[in-house]
Amino acid sequence: MSHPYHGLNELREMFLSYFESKGHLRLPSFSLVPQNDKSILLINAGMTPMKPWFKGEEEPPRHRVCTCQKCIRTGDIDNVGHTARHGTYFEMLGNFSFGDYFKHEAIAWSWEFLTKVVGLEEDRLYPSVYESDDEAFDIWNQEVGIPKERIFRFGKEDNFWEHGSGPCGPCSEIYYDRGEKYGCGKPGCTVGCDCDRYIEIWNNVFSQFDNDGHNNYTELKQKNIDTGMGLERLAVVCQDVDSLFDVDTVMNITNKVSQLTGAFYGQSQKRDVSLRVITDHIRAATFMICDGILPSNEGRGYVLRRLLRRAARHGKLLGVNEPFLYQIVDTVVHENECQYGDLREKQTYITKVIRTEEESFARTIDGGMRIFAEMLAEHQAKGETVFSGADTFKLYDTFGFPIDLTAEMAADEGLTVDEDAFRRLMQEQKERAREARKALGDLGWAGVEFGKDVPSTEFVGYDRTSCEATVVALVREDELCGRIEAGSDGIVVLDQSPFYAEMGGQVADHGVITAKGMTFTVTDVQKNKGGKFMHYGHLAEGELAVGDSVEASIDCQRRKAVCRAHTTTHLLDAALKKVLGDHVHQAGSLVEPDRLRFDFTHFEAITPEQLSQVEWMVNEAILEGYPVVTEVLPIEEAKKKGAVAMFGEKYGETVRVVEMGDFSMEFCGGTHLDNTAKAGPFRIKSESSVASGVRRMEATCGRLSLESMEKSHSVLSKAAQFLKTAPAGLLERMEQQAGEMKQLRQAVDKFKAEASLGEAKQFLAAAKTVKGLHVLTATREGLDANALRKMGDFLRDKDPAVVGVLASISGEKITFLAVCGKEAVAKGVKAGDLVKMVSGICGGKGGGKPDSAMGGGNDPLKVDDALASVDDFVSEKLG
Repeated sequence: MSHPYHGLNELREMFLSYFESKGHLRLPSFSLVPQNDKSILLINAGMTPMKPWFKGEEEPPRHRVCTCQKCIRTGDIDNVGHTARHGTYFEMLGNFSFGDYFKHEAIAWSWEFLTKVVGLEEDRLYPSVYESDDEAFDIWNQEVGIPKERIFRFGKEDNFWEHGSGPCGPCSEIYYDRGEKYGCGKPGCTVGCDCDRYIEIWNNVFSQFDNDGHNNYTELKQKNIDTGMGLERLAVVCQDVDSLFDVDTVMNITNKVSQLTGAFYGQSQKRDVSLRVITDHIRAATFMICDGILPSNEGRGYVLRRLLRRAARHGKLLGVNEPFLYQIVDTVVHENECQYGDLREKQTYITKVIRTEEESFARTIDGGMRIFAEMLAEHQAKGETVFSGADTFKLYDTFGFPIDLTAEMAADEGLTVDEDAFRRLMQEQKERAREARKALGDLGWAGVEFGKDVPSTEFVGYDRTSCEATVVALVREDELCGRIEAGSDGIVVLDQSPFYAEMGGQVADHGVITAKGMTFTVTDVQKNKGGKFMHYGHLAEGELAVGDSVEASIDCQRRKAVCRAHTTTHLLDAALKKVLGDHVHQAGSLVEPDRLRFDFTHFEAITPEQLSQVEWMVNEAILEGYPVVTEVLPIEEAKKKGAVAMFGEKYGETVRVVEMGDFSMEFCGGTHLDNTAKAGPFRIKSESSVASGVRRMEATCGRLSLESMEKSHSVLSKAAQFLKTAPAGLLERMEQQAGEMKQLRQAVDKFKAEASLGEAKQFLAAAKTVKGLHVLTATREGLDANALRKMGDFLRDKDPAVVGVLASISGEKITFLAVCGKEAVAKGVKAGDLVKMVSGICGGKGGGKPDSAMGGGNDPLKVDDALASVDDFVSEKLG
């Protein structure tokens, strides 16, 4: 290799510094999560986050910018590992011009950087241009001085860059000739050949058009430059290695994988594939989690879950059956932290997310592997080469096996999966779910559709607790009707209402709808798809007809209690983020009068100290008396302001933002207090896990907290009275009493022991003499095993000739103890044999040493028979 060696991290810095010297503003990499771009799940190119600047919709911070952008492309996920060139995660170096310089500068600088800064040999570099782009051809030929025969013209597939909707245009690529050793050896092998000899390292895109997503192109009002160069590809050339997996920083990660799995490159093609998959996927996963993505079953969360599960599966193929991916995170961080400092900051969190997912997948795998093996055996027994869609669906539906996992495992055994049948079954399941929802109808439980003439309800309840309204529809017994009479249950739809319909976790308002001589009690309010508020309830008196004018009034005390809980929920969300970290997202909530339940993402149990800190912080925010301000803003403005969007919610063009001082700011459609001070005391009642990575907190505020505190105080006072002390001295008094109890218990045990020994002396006095040995038996109620042992030890030590069997009966349970003194044992009478015999008579078992043994039984009626047989047993033994 005749050009200098450069490490990957060194190349990144060389590129960014070079373009800074050409007047470019260096920007840090954008997040992998696209902001305000629904056309893609993940950032897949350097220019993607800059679309508004390219289109001229927003003013860029400078008209010349350079970045090194984190990218993920999952289109080739199935090729990762099987080829040397495919990876899901990569970094793209880019220099961009937004209506500033164009083709002349872009081409000149790309050539200067590669030849003068990096030091690549000029005679190994070959440019290509779009077939009809004569302008670019002439710049290469006349300005840079590349001979015509070394410039290649290619068609749209190769030299016209577009990625979904947005800016696009012709491009000019630069290829590097890596030499014959990488070639296919075919005659005529040149630039554009599919082999690994000529590798494209730089792509200058001349953005002149905008694609609307349907291949309709319009000329952009400003011409832009978007260049991209894969950092790993450039490193492959500079380090003269086979593939991106052999580049210094990536190879260091693979070395860690080898250390953990015991598998090394070159042992077999299959092992090489697994090493590459694990290396690539753990890099991608680490960066995705760092940017706030969590494993889930949809969207980008599913991409992450799929990457982690594929990597874990390849670990299994290498013989690793316990979580290990999380141990590689430190190496990924170490290799990349010089550019991405937040990796080190979030390392503990990233590691935890990966470990949690690995453990959850291990449980899934263990449950499903057995079933997969049975299904596979059936297919193989029938000589089939296709693994059925029904079996694949069952593995997915029951065990959560993604189809690609089943497909990979089946492929290992030489079978393919019937993906069409699987997709059909998936579709059927979706339709079943849709039909089930449809069966509930527009009304939830009532299968009634409102006509178009029924207007949607205007909600006036943010600032009013009652209002005049007109009845626009009535439902009784699942049927639309014109009127309902006293004593009926029904649904009332009004043209406007102060009642909050159950939404966003907040329960509905209760209250009454009244008119002269008519009262309808409202116990629930639901909003249907058409925006109609359905007031469920009971007509207590009078009658109600469509068209009637009524007064709708909510239960104000209940509404206040709900508001207290909802405002407190926002304070709790903010406090959790402050105490546990920004990864905390709401994953569901329930807001009831003075009571709340809050589910949130977090990966470990919360310590008592953290719990106390959260509770204290919420109470501090309540005492602070922050004004609660609500305003309706365009969504972009709300996001810029820093308002927190609720997890998984869909929002329209405008959103309602609820702000509580500088403590909390969230998107929210619910009802709130006007000041946090009105929430009253906040108390956490419980904290637990509800799913992998999701915790649940239950808490009270307002009157419920006061009632709970009152109850606790009352119990304390009664306890203090009972123990004849003040509540403050309760603990001390209890410790004192516990000490006294201990002393009393010891005294009682001592007396019991002495009493038992007194009894034991009586037993000895009453013993029968059988052939020179003193045989005794006795029964006692409710003696524990310990007391029996003490008695037995006394008898054995007191009289060397004793043979004793003691029985203690507690309900149906019998405990036997047999003891034999030294002389008895010497004559062949052993306690173990004796207890075995008596226990057997009572339906039990026993055994032990020759001088002491225990047993049991469960037939109290036979205890006397068992004890009566002891004399005979001794006689037989002594012959």
